[in-house]
Amino acid sequence: MSNIVIQMLIIGLVAGLTGGMFGLGGGAIMVPAMVLLVGLDQKYATGTSIAAQILPIGILGALVYYRHGNMNVKYATFIAIGLIVGNLFGALFANQPFISSEIIKKLYGIFLLLLGIRYLLGR
Repeated sequence: MSNIVIQMLIIGLVAGLTGGMFGLGGGAIMVPAMVLLVGLDQKYATGTSIAAQILPIGILGALVYYRHGNMNVKYATFIAIGLIVGNLFGALFANQPFISSEIIKKLYGIFLLLLGIRYLLGR
C-alpha cells in the first residue's frame, strides 16, 4: 500500500472515531489533516472530505445511538435538510473564482478558533 493510501486510511479512522464519540469528523478532522499533514490544497481537501461523506458513513454509529435512546430522529431529519441546502450554498461560495484557498483556510481557522473558545468558556 502506498504512503498516501495509508495516510488517508488513518485520517478516515481518526475522523470516524471522533465522529462516533463527539459527532465531529468531516470538516473538523479530515480537512485539517489533509491540508496540514498531507499537504493538499484547502479547496481540494474540502471537496475530498465532502466526497468521502456522500455515502451514509454514520449509519452504523447512528444505529448504536438510536438503540441506546440517544437520538432525536425528527431533529436529525431537519438538520439533514439544512445540511443539503447549506452544503450546496457553501460549495457554490467557496468555489467562486475570487475566493482563494488561502481565504477559505483563514475563514476555517477563525471558525474553529471561535468554536473552541465557546466550548472552553461554556455559556
